[in-house]
Amino acid sequence: MAKIMTAAEAVALIKDGDTLGTSGFVGSVFPEEVAQAIQKSFLETGHPAGLTVVHAAGQGDSKERGINHLGEEGLLSRIIAGHYGLEPRIQKLALENKIAAYNLPQGVISHLFRDIAAGKPGVITHVGLKTFVDPRLEGGKLNDKAREAGDIVQLIEINGEEKLLYKALPINVGIIRATYADTKGNLTFEHEALYAEAVSIAQAAKSSGGIVIAQVKEIVEYGNLKTRLVKIPGVYVDCIVKAAPENHMMTNGSYYVPSYSGEVRVPVDALAPMPLNERKIMARRAAMELVPDSVVNLGIGVPEGVASVAAEEGLGDQLSLTAEGGTVGGIPMGGGDFGASVNADCILDQPYQFDYYDGGNLDLACLGLAEMDASGNINVSKFGPKIAGCGGFINITQNSKKVVYCGTFTAGGLKVAVQDGKLVILQEGKKDKLVEKVEQVTFSGDYAKQIGQPVLYVTERAVFRLTPDGIELTEVAPGIDIEKDILAHMGFKPIIKDVKLMDSRIFNEGKMGLTLE
Repeated sequence: MAKIMTAAEAVALIKDGDTLGTSGFVGSVFPEEVAQAIQKSFLETGHPAGLTVVHAAGQGDSKERGINHLGEEGLLSRIIAGHYGLEPRIQKLALENKIAAYNLPQGVISHLFRDIAAGKPGVITHVGLKTFVDPRLEGGKLNDKAREAGDIVQLIEINGEEKLLYKALPINVGIIRATYADTKGNLTFEHEALYAEAVSIAQAAKSSGGIVIAQVKEIVEYGNLKTRLVKIPGVYVDCIVKAAPENHMMTNGSYYVPSYSGEVRVPVDALAPMPLNERKIMARRAAMELVPDSVVNLGIGVPEGVASVAAEEGLGDQLSLTAEGGTVGGIPMGGGDFGASVNADCILDQPYQFDYYDGGNLDLACLGLAEMDASGNINVSKFGPKIAGCGGFINITQNSKKVVYCGTFTAGGLKVAVQDGKLVILQEGKKDKLVEKVEQVTFSGDYAKQIGQPVLYVTERAVFRLTPDGIELTEVAPGIDIEKDILAHMGFKPIIKDVKLMDSRIFNEGKMGLTLE
């Protein structure tokens, strides 16, 4: 039977050298109190030490919260993570080569927990082929310590097709979070924005002969929880830790919003139209790729504007927006609430969401364009000394029916204006983003060509398309000079055959009159 204990008592059960699986998506369903207790125990006693941590989504606030608590030299020996952008203390250890650091796709890690639970040798998938996680490129290794530690991804062949095997490893301690626990350890999630991969982590730990520590908001007597609300049965749970309210926030930005957990639906005021700037130009052009009844994933930043444009044009009810954490429908949130959705139709376990993505069911994915090269590759994961990580990017982009990348043509001080229906470059950015070769391949143009995937690259001044022969310039904004404003700021020369002007409606105030066909 599960035992009720303090976080310190639960953490005392973790042994030096153990492998931990931690649940959480940014701030949602992350066991903050348990993480704090691990840090405190290490600083006071030197134990637990030499831990391996495995987590799928980014877990942190870009400062101290989340998995950052484990960013103490000596506490960790290895980390296998989907995203590092919110984890500066972990990034620092990786960059200083003090831990072996690996970056794998978020969806793959969520599936890995599930396959460890089932006693399988690992995840066998096409996801990651020809990207930096492919062992023919980098094998997901971020530093020398990881390269010395060895491969955790293997290239294999099944029925004449290349696949990647992401190798299973035992999970000694599963650390998860829920809302209520009864005295037998049954867990419910009423006040959580997501489930993440809590079930799979708990099962993986039990299948590995390990233990499960569950942080909860409240503990109730056995018999008080409705059976249909119990997500994790008590037979999976060894330790129950009741957290202080400040360590059990719903997200990094909100203590508790019932419309995030699907307990209520709230009226949503009409979104104020975006101002006519470079972000709206790109969002409008990307929105033109939507089809009726689209199932869509939108990335952070510029792609978020696609939802705003669709709403302004009265097309919002023809879209079903999804987020990789598990929400389907509703309005995905940003900032400290990223991962949650207001008025979602459904909240799935994260591994199941990625099953849907990996199966090719997204009609459109709109994601950021941080760096692009002559082969159509995209890098969003590594820039010099900064490790962002791939997150769900690889799963989403390799499997969507169509991908649209959105980003400004240059970075670092770019200023533009729209005057009389024409785009004017007031100040050029200091950094060219379209380069001869990207620093790291997060999206493979070669793989997209191999599977016949349509890919567009949308900037405020030009649109490019991936073709069998390479990158083709297909559209330019009114007022833009191809030689001066485009080719002069590229590290490669695109194919130029039949260049059209971007739709003039994109550069006009008011609604476009956009319809989906």
